[in-house]
Amino acid sequence: MRRKRVYKRDHKPDAIHESVALGRFINYLMQEGKKSVAEKVMYRAMEIIEKEMKEEPLKVFDQALENVMPVLEVTSRRIGGANYQIPIEVRPERRFFLASRWIIGVARAKKGKPMAAKLAEELMAASKNEGEAIKKKQNIHRMAEANRAFAHFAR
Repeated sequence: MRRKRVYKRDHKPDAIHESVALGRFINYLMQEGKKSVAEKVMYRAMEIIEKEMKEEPLKVFDQALENVMPVLEVTSRRIGGANYQIPIEVRPERRFFLASRWIIGVARAKKGKPMAAKLAEELMAASKNEGEAIKKKQNIHRMAEANRAFAHFAR
């Protein structure tokens, strides 16, 4: 049976910076359909970044996402009764999604500060190639590298 065709969506840019990437990130940040809350959190985080780093916050945001985006990941595949972790290249849309999800997940996991401060902290760390989201990416790459012997099983 064939799979359903997945059509590309055209994403709307955010209101202030006119950035499509930022608009998508805000949508991922949103919970229970409360977009205005997600926008407030993101824009406050941008203000904190600007105040602390004295740089253009959109550049810091783009750099952070670029640093966190994975190139390889592993997928499980059953071959001859055994499951193998097969390294595959990550599609560009999925790279953005994974990077966003990891950054937001790390920010939500921290305790004791408002979400905007936690998000700003993680974005600043990721833009400098440090922080929990970068560790997550490195673990994924390490796993893919360790299973490189099974790359010939990839479709």
